[in-house]
Amino acid sequence: MNNKIFLLLLLFYSSVSFAQKSNGGFAEPRMLGFVLPEGRDKVTIPFEIYNNLIVIDIILNNTLPLKFILDTGIRTTVLTEKTLTDLLNVTYSRKITIPGAGGIKLVDAFVVNDVTISIGSITGQGHALLVLEHDLLQLKNYLGVNVHGILGYELFSRFVMDINYDRKVLHVYNPTTYKKKRRFREMSITIEDTKPYLEASFIIREADTVKGKFMLDTGASHTMMLDERSSEDIYAPEPNVTSSLGRGLGGNINGKVARVDKMWVDNYVFKNLITTFPDKETYEISQDRIKRNGTFGGGMMSRFHIVFDYVNSKLYVRKGQGFRKPFEFNLSGLIVITTGIYLQGYAIDNVRIGSAAEEAGLLAGDELVMINNVNVDKLDLNQVIGLLNSKANRKIKLKILREKQPMNIQFKLKRLI
Repeated sequence: MNNKIFLLLLLFYSSVSFAQKSNGGFAEPRMLGFVLPEGRDKVTIPFEIYNNLIVIDIILNNTLPLKFILDTGIRTTVLTEKTLTDLLNVTYSRKITIPGAGGIKLVDAFVVNDVTISIGSITGQGHALLVLEHDLLQLKNYLGVNVHGILGYELFSRFVMDINYDRKVLHVYNPTTYKKKRRFREMSITIEDTKPYLEASFIIREADTVKGKFMLDTGASHTMMLDERSSEDIYAPEPNVTSSLGRGLGGNINGKVARVDKMWVDNYVFKNLITTFPDKETYEISQDRIKRNGTFGGGMMSRFHIVFDYVNSKLYVRKGQGFRKPFEFNLSGLIVITTGIYLQGYAIDNVRIGSAAEEAGLLAGDELVMINNVNVDKLDLNQVIGLLNSKANRKIKLKILREKQPMNIQFKLKRLI
């Protein structure tokens, strides 16, 4: 299912900043939070895309170069590996416990105050950083690149954020001087509890139109998610498949995947959308303060050139190159992750029940050696996933290692929905 990752960090901790003292003992004022370089109203930052997620380069405390996911669905900056801040010999101000469903402990985390984060020529001082004690998200394994954390609201709240998925560049503007570009359609959004929301309409199966409230989440790779608990009009239609939908702090998130007949926002219309319906046992939203019906993830937003203007509660969009790309669901039934220190190996993490891969006898834990006579060490994770989900009825020939024993397996990619 293309290794969809839901970054379900239900964290509600505000950033804490402190001014440093001068030699005279009084706090000298300094600019806290992110700022553009003096005299500049625009900065351009390149980014990479992995499984519909935006990954940018940052420098932590003017020392440590890292990669972070740009995520509209998160409030406080998160670092997933405590060993990195240990290397910087930072001071942890307090330890907190992040709870899951039923108050069960998921993971301990540490708060670091007064952190400096640099993104290209943009600098930010006085940030709070939430550091996970254990890397439960395993972002690097599911994305195939060393990703160390997640960054969101602190950037979006300060600037107009122009995301060009096609060119893989982020334009960051001063909101006081930004002017809407021609050929971009303007939409109203709301910013609630630091996250952006948009209203949209949809028809699940030849029925009445349902109006819903959706969070715009660049930190989730799916196209559209609907929560069946939010409305009696929302349900997973037939045909559907049960699948692992991604991973959160509590582990794998399971649910159903189906096609929704139609969804439209303003004059943008989509048909036969692949939509996920997470189950309540593994997808916990009870701590979320804002009632919503679902989310639009990177699989939807990457079809647009999209501009977020939190200050004026506006969204500006125009069609991207992938706007008319067909919606497709995992044709092999495999979720593949990278392995090893250098992320150069590939292993099967999950095999969907009833899929072509399961029928062929593949198992979780099998190591990939070759795909269609190509050594996997010549491929990155995006290419591996692309081959395994390329076209219905395409023959896939795999050479694998199972408990260090080589095996050859063949199957055809199969469309189930």
